[in-house]
Amino acid sequence: MEREINVWLSDILLAIEEIESFLPEKKIFEEFTKDIKTKRAVERNLEIIGEATQRILSVSPDVNISASRKIVDTRNRIIHGYDTVSDEIIWSIILRDLPLLKQEIINLL
Repeated sequence: MEREINVWLSDILLAIEEIESFLPEKKIFEEFTKDIKTKRAVERNLEIIGEATQRILSVSPDVNISASRKIVDTRNRIIHGYDTVSDEIIWSIILRDLPLLKQEIINLL
C-alpha cells in the first residue's frame, strides 16, 4: 500500500481515537448536547475522517472502507450544510459507525 494511503489511514484512526477521548466512558447524549466544545471537536474530527477517506479513494478506489460514501457525504454536510447537522446524527455516528470504522482501519493498517 502506498505510503500516503497509510498516512491517511493513520489520520483516520487518530481522529477516531481523539473522538473517543473527548467522551466520558459512560456516554450520555444530553451531556454531549450541552458541551459545545466537545461537539465542535467531534465535528472537526469527522471532517478529517471524511477528507482522509476521500483522498484514499481518489488514489486507490479499491481500498475497502464499507461506508466510504457515507463518510465523505457526512464531511461535506458538516462543512457545507453545517446548519443541517443535528446532534442526533453526530451521536448516531459516534455510537454506531465509528466502532466499525475503527476496526476496518486497524485491519487495513
